Amino acid sequence: MKPILSAFALLLTSAFADITPAAFDHTAIRDAATLETKVIQDWQPAAKVKGVKQKLVEITVCEWWPGQKVRLPVTFCAPDDGFPCSNVIVGNMGLALKPALSSGAMLKLLTEHGVGIVLVGMGTIDAMEPKGMLHLGMKQQLLKTKDARFTPAWIWGMSDMRALTAAAAESAVFQPKKVLATGGSKRGVGAAICGIHDDRFTAILPVVAPMLGNPGGAYVRGSALKEEEAMNAAFLDHLPPELPETARQALEERDQRRGDQAITIQEASAAGWSEAEMLQMNDEAWNACLIAKHLDAARKRGLAFFYHVGTNDNVCPALRQLGEKHPDFPTYILPGGQHGGPKTSGFTLQTPSQPEADENLFAFARHHFFDARSLPTPPKLEVVALGNRLRVTVQIAAGTVPQRNALSWCVNRHPPYTLATEYDRWESVPLTLNADGLGSAEVEIPADAKTIDFVSTHTQAEGGLPMHFSSAYQRWNR
Repeated sequence: MKPILSAFALLLTSAFADITPAAFDHTAIRDAATLETKVIQDWQPAAKVKGVKQKLVEITVCEWWPGQKVRLPVTFCAPDDGFPCSNVIVGNMGLALKPALSSGAMLKLLTEHGVGIVLVGMGTIDAMEPKGMLHLGMKQQLLKTKDARFTPAWIWGMSDMRALTAAAAESAVFQPKKVLATGGSKRGVGAAICGIHDDRFTAILPVVAPMLGNPGGAYVRGSALKEEEAMNAAFLDHLPPELPETARQALEERDQRRGDQAITIQEASAAGWSEAEMLQMNDEAWNACLIAKHLDAARKRGLAFFYHVGTNDNVCPALRQLGEKHPDFPTYILPGGQHGGPKTSGFTLQTPSQPEADENLFAFARHHFFDARSLPTPPKLEVVALGNRLRVTVQIAAGTVPQRNALSWCVNRHPPYTLATEYDRWESVPLTLNADGLGSAEVEIPADAKTIDFVSTHTQAEGGLPMHFSSAYQRWNR
């Protein structure tokens, strides 16, 4: 982010910053006695799926601040065979107090492979009870304490972790040995926090969730990204002709939802925050969910992880930096893939709804729970300038034989955190691999090109399980 302070000024004032990073009390998280579980519907056969039973409860996630408990619904789904589930997926449902049933890959894992499913209600903070009030109290606590536990990421992660505690309390049905957390967007943030901070979780597959870089903009709104904010205002004033007129309202409403869960520079100033504290909170609000900042610990613990994201998603603003720092990070990066949202936004390639997302969850879960296939190694992508062309080579790891391979690129991408970057156009060509797993293509450098961004994408079926994966995201600079 581009701060409101110079680097020198930040150094001078950072010693006075008094921001408390988000922390998780593992003993409290695993204490089933504080769940205050209320049974809404006891175990009974699922209405539409044979061989599956369900139970709906409401649990206390935490007392977020004195006098304010957060309670959420949880649906348990398990095979009706009398055997406890040792393999468990923690996913998400809506906030309504009614039983939920997973679909797609999760339903198939439940019905065909005996995987237990735990679905916890999750939504934006303003939609959680007390509806229309909880987010206001959260912001008041954050402004008063400067403690990053009073942020959306913290409570989303807590929700998934406490749902697992509730499931483990149903010991006749759930005896977790391997636990996979997954979800998209805020639910992906929650899944990431589980993998990073709770060693009961053995695997995570977040979708359209950040690995590095703060999602969506400055958490203290107005404290950073001034140029990007000006570019966004201009974008909304003059929508590109290919976008529907409805995109303006959809984008403005999304920005309002994000703003409802953040704080403003005016609020922080009135509470006595220094500028350095505002900038620090921009990071601390999200650090707990950014796995790239916790990679050594995650790998040491043996956490299995795979991320499924899109190039054109402002929630994942640092794909290039991730590729530079961690070229071996396991991902599928959908070229041109956007975050998701209403169709009126003009998003035509919404990453979570593409079939690859469900296929990757199924293949990753079969790998983690049953060793039904291996995980592909990220290919190595290299770019070399040859006059007015770029030669791009992609080296596939030995033993990996993808059935589909493609190279994609985008010229002169707009800056992260701008609305325009979500509509950047990508071009693609097929890649043919030789016997050694090496593929190459040449891309002409347009006369006006300052940068060209690249990513290769691949599909490999193994044991009848297709998995989609990518090279690290890379940028060529003129």
